[in-house]
Formats: sequence, C-alpha cells, structure tokens
Amino acid sequence: MPVHRPGTARRGPLAAAGILLLSLALLLTAPGTSNAAGTPARGSATLGMGVAAHDGTGPLPRDTRTVQTVQLEGVDTSSHNGNVAWSTLWNSGVRWAYVKATEGTYYTNPYFAQQYNGSYNVGMIRGAYHFATPDTASGAAQADYFVDHGGGWSRDGRTLPGALDIEWNPYGAACYGKSAAGMVSWIRDFVNQYRARTGRDAVIYTATSWWTQCTGNSGAFGSTDPLWIARYNTDPGALPAGWGYYTMWQYTSSGPTVGDHSRFNGAYDRLQALANG
Repeated sequence: MPVHRPGTARRGPLAAAGILLLSLALLLTAPGTSNAAGTPARGSATLGMGVAAHDGTGPLPRDTRTVQTVQLEGVDTSSHNGNVAWSTLWNSGVRWAYVKATEGTYYTNPYFAQQYNGSYNVGMIRGAYHFATPDTASGAAQADYFVDHGGGWSRDGRTLPGALDIEWNPYGAACYGKSAAGMVSWIRDFVNQYRARTGRDAVIYTATSWWTQCTGNSGAFGSTDPLWIARYNTDPGALPAGWGYYTMWQYTSSGPTVGDHSRFNGAYDRLQALANG
C-alpha cells in the first residue's frame, strides 16, 4: 500500500492529467515550437507570410532592376534565410534591404548580425523590421523591444527607419482578437513610441485587404508613416486609406536568392533621403 508522507499532496488521475495538459499548452505556445494543428512556431513569422494565402498571386511586374533611376530593387530577410549571400544580391541589382530584428517581446533573429551588417558591408542601405503580435503585448512595449534589439536608427545615410510588419496573425485569429478601433490604437501606440525613441516615423508594412479587415481601412497614418505595400502581382493595386502613394512595394516571395523582393518607389537619391530623415 503506498505511503502518504506528511507535507506532500496526493495527486489523483484528474490532477495529473490537468498538469500534463498545462505543460503541453505552455510548450506549444513557447517561441520555437509549433502545435499539432499546424500553427507555425512562435518567432518564425516573416514579412509577407500571409499574403499569397489570403490575396493570391499573379504575374510578376516588369523587371526594372537594370533601370535604377526608376525603381530600386530591395529584399527582406529573416532567420529562415540563414546566412545571406549579400554580394550575389548586390551584383544582381539589389540596393536596399530590411532584416527581421524582433517579434512580439519574445523573439530576436539569431542571424540578425550577419544579415544587417552583411547588407551594409556590400554597400546597401538597410533597415530592420518588427513582426507585430498585438495580442501578446502593447504597442509601446513592442516598440521598445524592437529598438532595444536592433531596430534603432542613426543618421548615417545608410540606415532606414524601422518598419512595423502588421498583417495576418499566423498563430491565430487574423486580427489578433482586436476590434478595428483597438487595432488602430495598438498601431498608434507602437509608432508613437518608436518616434519617441528614435525621432523617426516608422514604415508601415501591410496588405490592403488585411488593413481594411482589421483597421476598418483607417486613414490615420498616411500623413506620417511611409507605406510598404504587399501585393504579389503586376501592380500594387488599391492602397489603404490615407496613403496617396506607396514608398515600397513587396511584389513577390519567390524572387532570386532570398525570395522576398520589393521595389522602392523612386531613384537612389530618394532612398538616401528616406534614410537621412
């Protein structure tokens, strides 16, 4: 017969099962893990990962990489790209890059130094981006985490303002459980804190369909924050409310070398102007 020692609690089958379920839940929501339902691992989100699934894809636009006075080719990278061949990209005509620095307040890109410094070292103008998870922490807290882990800015002519990647939630409900007003408030919280920390207005990366669904097509940021629009087709399509033009356009996730390719809407001197603020 089992002996019950003083100071210890008996655990019946139901209690043991509850502890097991709690442990599994914590494991499946931790950074770097995924669940059996196919939800990706926390921290693995990348800029534009929901675009093709939600908006579809079309033909590629005309190649303008050899016409650098019209639009400048750029790329974005994250940990899934590993060590990036920056010289290959430079030789192909790529002149700017954004590198994932952070996600939420729980993840930093382990390849950030190679990607951020490597793009700079071959001559590119580069910046960092943050994948937003509005259901895990406030906008201000995530802006602080971003700035503290690579998302800052300096007026060196080669550093772009940080970008807020705000799009479909890969881990759950598309709008992160927020109302349109709540989402606008969260974004405002992030960009205000980023400006307070760096003196720059953050670039906002999004897709028009997500923005319409989850912010009610708010026009609140068009006069301050540059737009990086996502649409994998021959043109950027209709823009979200408030923006009369786009600053950058991510047009494919299947381009050469790293996959995600974008175009800056202007010549090199305008890209430098964005970097300099």
